Formats: sequence, C-alpha cells, structure tokens
Amino acid sequence: MDAHKQTVLTRLKTIEGHIRGVQRMVEADTYCIDLLKQTKAIQQALHRLDALILEEHLNSCVTTAIRSEDAVERERVVSELLQVFQTSEKL
Repeated sequence: MDAHKQTVLTRLKTIEGHIRGVQRMVEADTYCIDLLKQTKAIQQALHRLDALILEEHLNSCVTTAIRSEDAVERERVVSELLQVFQTSEKL
C-alpha cells in the first residue's frame, strides 16, 4: 500500500475513534460545551483530511489532465473541482 493511502486510512481511523468517543460522551450526558469542543476537533481533522486528499488529487489527476492534449478532459477536471467546492459552500 502506498504512503498516501496509508496516511489517509490512518487519519480516517483516528477520526472514527474521535466520533466513537463523542458517542460515548453523549451516552454519558456530557456537558454540551465539551461535546462541541470534540465535534469541532473532528471537523478540523476532516478539513485536514480534505486538504491531504485534494493535494494528492492536484498533484496526480489534475496535473495529468492539465498536461493532456485533450481539452475536454482538462475542462472536466476543473469543472469537477469547482463542483466540489461550490457544493461545500452551500452546505
């Protein structure tokens, strides 16, 4: 398994562990502010994961498409990225 994939999987397992911890906190009737602190930490971890995935995508798929002679492929990858970020802004 390549290093990037292993890094992504490790981060996902860490995030999963944090989510399970928050579930236990809810079951234990933990103070709301403490829950919010933990969910904020999970969101930050997801943002870091997104950045890692995006960096790999830009360095591989997007770079290959941009260097390609195929104008349709170049437009497709740019459009794909724009869709992801426009969708996330609406959420």
